[in-house]
Amino acid sequence: MSSRSALPAACGILAAALGTAAAHLVAALTSPASSPVLAVGSQVIDATPTPVKEWAVGTFGTADKPILIGSVAVVSLLLAALAGTVRPRSRLASTLLLLLLTGLAGAAAVLRPTADDLAWLPALVAAVVGILTLDLLVARVLPSGSAHADPTHPTRRRVVALGGTGAAALAIGGSGQALVARSAPPTLTLPRPTRPLPALPKGVDVGKSGISPFVTANADFYRIDTALLAPRVDPGEWSLTIDGDVPREVTMGIDELLATPMVERDITLNCVSNEVGGPYIGHARWLGVPTRELLARAGLDTDPRDPDLQVLSTSTDGMTISTPLSALLDDRDALVAVGMNGAPLPREHGFPARLVTPGLYGFVGATKWLTRMTVTRYDAASAYWTDRDWATDGRVRTQARIDTPRALRRIPPGRTVIGGVAWAQRRGIERVDVRVDDGEWRRATLGTEAGVDCWRQWFLPWDATPGRHDLRVRATDGTGEVQTRQEATPFPSGATGWHSIAVTVTD
Repeated sequence: MSSRSALPAACGILAAALGTAAAHLVAALTSPASSPVLAVGSQVIDATPTPVKEWAVGTFGTADKPILIGSVAVVSLLLAALAGTVRPRSRLASTLLLLLLTGLAGAAAVLRPTADDLAWLPALVAAVVGILTLDLLVARVLPSGSAHADPTHPTRRRVVALGGTGAAALAIGGSGQALVARSAPPTLTLPRPTRPLPALPKGVDVGKSGISPFVTANADFYRIDTALLAPRVDPGEWSLTIDGDVPREVTMGIDELLATPMVERDITLNCVSNEVGGPYIGHARWLGVPTRELLARAGLDTDPRDPDLQVLSTSTDGMTISTPLSALLDDRDALVAVGMNGAPLPREHGFPARLVTPGLYGFVGATKWLTRMTVTRYDAASAYWTDRDWATDGRVRTQARIDTPRALRRIPPGRTVIGGVAWAQRRGIERVDVRVDDGEWRRATLGTEAGVDCWRQWFLPWDATPGRHDLRVRATDGTGEVQTRQEATPFPSGATGWHSIAVTVTD
């Protein structure tokens, strides 16, 4: 970009920034998800092909959402720069470009499944503020309306106009973000469980440094979902409906759900996007109502064997997930959970209620912000991930992970510990074996089992000798089946293979 076009481009960027900031503030006051960048980003997520999504999660991890938002913002600012560049020559062309930009954002907001009656308003504000600001900046910075104004002389007039616009955009956008961040959801007073669990058995934590804690703190629990902004749900307006192919439809509010006898369950959850050795797994003690008891209120009191029956659960943000009906009616401890590690669910993890299904990956059994459970058949309705060619059978694979030592680390020679966690929900872990280089498999010491739906810690003392070493681990589940060595990517039904790392032992 030449120096003569840089000044008009800057006008376009700042005008768009101020328009977007004003729209973000309006969205914070009306419907946060309709903020232009968030609305466009959400549509991009839905339209992104599955391989690209998996690449993004695998490459960027939990930073994928900020990177997506940043990418949308960069593309928007480039178009705004173009609008500013053409403004001195054609006001109509620059206006049409800004209208196109804000119109796309408005359409993205209005087309969201949860769009409200004011979803269009932030985009309109962005258009009006952006167009007027560009006109004012051009008149102020380029008094003649000419692209030939010398951009190399930062006159006081230009500095005040451009700097003031930038400062206003930061202040207004920051105010909107502060409102969004401050609007924490109302809390709940959780009832005491009618069947409380005893304290975890002694020895579930083997006490070795570097191994993941047995219980994952709520703040550290992994988050993988499609929501750029976690839904803000007022529990007073929330309800859960059970409908579809049921003898009777049931709807209950939060008070009725909390008045239902609650149980506690220790359950490890993990995401199907987890690569072998990946971080998207955590353990918590959940408080909730067994799904079989809720479904019994709708007249379902048996365990159906028809594999074509599902529960299509719906989130308050329109997300749908399909779960085998049998998994919600059998003897596993599937829950509609309201509590996590002794506290109400954090907003990012499904407040006020979510589905927790042991033995299934989250994409088929852990609907957050749950509001509807529809009993139907797989050929009658398909869920979000089913439409994107993921498997409907989301049974958790047997896996073991090395937590310590860290991959590619340099460690001193001598006695050290190889350790980590292993999991095979619904089957439990029977043993874990470790191999150093091409040596024999050695059996690791396991932490105490807390239940078949929980992961287990493991460790193996190792006399580390100088040089580079390859460490591998494999697990055997409670049925006696050894974790497969065959490598597979997470798509479409979960990653497989042995976790291996390389470390260097210093001289």
